[in-house]
Amino acid sequence: MSRPGFLLSAWPWRSAAYLLTGAVTGAAALVGTVTAAAVGGALALVLVGLPLLVLVALGGVPLAWVERRRLRLVDGRRVSGRHQMPAAPGLRAWLATRLREEATWRELGYLLLFAGVLWPFDALAVTAAVLFPLSMAAAPLLMATVGGGHEAKVLKLWTVTTWPAVFGVAVLGVLLLGAGAYLLGATAGARAGLTRLLIASREGELGARVVELARSRARLVDAFEAERRRIERDLHDGAQQRLVALTMALGLARLDAPPGPLADQLAKAHDEAGAALTELRELIHGIHPKVLTDYGLAAAVADAAERCAVPVDVDLKLPGRPGRAVEAAAYFAVCEALANVARHSGAGRARVSGGHRDGRLFLEVCDDGRGGADPSAGSGLTGLADRVSVLDGRLALTSPPGGPTLLRVELPCELSGTADRCA
Repeated sequence: MSRPGFLLSAWPWRSAAYLLTGAVTGAAALVGTVTAAAVGGALALVLVGLPLLVLVALGGVPLAWVERRRLRLVDGRRVSGRHQMPAAPGLRAWLATRLREEATWRELGYLLLFAGVLWPFDALAVTAAVLFPLSMAAAPLLMATVGGGHEAKVLKLWTVTTWPAVFGVAVLGVLLLGAGAYLLGATAGARAGLTRLLIASREGELGARVVELARSRARLVDAFEAERRRIERDLHDGAQQRLVALTMALGLARLDAPPGPLADQLAKAHDEAGAALTELRELIHGIHPKVLTDYGLAAAVADAAERCAVPVDVDLKLPGRPGRAVEAAAYFAVCEALANVARHSGAGRARVSGGHRDGRLFLEVCDDGRGGADPSAGSGLTGLADRVSVLDGRLALTSPPGGPTLLRVELPCELSGTADRCA
């Protein structure tokens, strides 16, 4: 409303339409409610009026449905109801559910408030902001037609007999019409806010936002994993192959070179190329190991266990493969746990076990070390916990002083593809 173009926008007309339809809807609700309540109360003694009284109690449900759609005229935000789905099909289950709900009685209260109090204010706002100024603006037309050019009744309250006066009244009506547009906007905004407060589901809107946030986080995780795989593939097929070719070329040149300074330089370059190739392979493996993509989680965990400085027993049985995001999260959780075992635990042996049960993938990493692990001390488990939570999973760490330390990861997933086993 504070924008300069408000008067020329569609919002004054939308506000007028919202209040005008509110007045019509409220009047109809008043007539329908009073009629149904009177007839139902009169016939309740012979039990015929009981269904009408039930309809009165449920009268707020269709009204709230209409009001949530009328709100779109002045409020672009999505408005949802608070009603629950019936536990069983059929009219009886629907009635039982509705009559037990708090939302039904809140909407009945809104119906009584709307039919008894609110719609007259809607009608008054439209009358004061639109009809009265239009009547004043049309005063010259009324004087030229109905008044025969001699007089015009303005709002049926006073009579204007001169043309200068009637044009002055018309100018005043145009100015009041502009001011009325702001009155309409303010009134419609207040009415929409009250309606949203009484019949809109804050829980439903919050739930929809939470669901969308969870979906967006899951999409980000999928995009992140896809980018990791792309980087791994580009490094493996590009830079690594070039380094392999360079290492082979330097090795051949080293064999052909006679003893002397040139041979020493070629040997040094060959060793440096080999070290760079080893570092690149480790980098590629840390980004996204190819064994995980090609052979699955069990094979990748077995590979990580073989590369661990502490002996690790692996007992992981999966009848299929989980989704890529779940697979990657589980693998990196195991890798981080094994890295912590090798660096901090002082353990002599560790064990990785897991499987799939009741729609959840679970993994456990246990060691016989000194215990006392603290996730907040920079172990990397905090980031993994956040990553697991994005997938609606759980990561739990138990590490009493003196050990043992147990890390448990649970991720909801469905398995597909061929069996993935390592024991």
